[in-house]
Amino acid sequence: MDLTKPSSENIAYMIEQIKEKLRMVNVDAMKAESFNTNKYDDLVYIYKMVMKRNHISANEIELIVSELGSLRN
Repeated sequence: MDLTKPSSENIAYMIEQIKEKLRMVNVDAMKAESFNTNKYDDLVYIYKMVMKRNHISANEIELIVSELGSLRN
């Protein structure tokens, strides 16, 4: 997948991968439709940071989810 090009498909992919990695319980809070390409670079940064981590603490998850919330429309 080429994440260098902003698209709704890439957004949906990254959001799904982040939700899976963080084992989010309330997945309805993170719907891909809630994000657009205006803040795509920020979303890619968060995606890459989450994917490279082996362990993410509860506090870090909370901060990541908060940051994702600020990127929503």
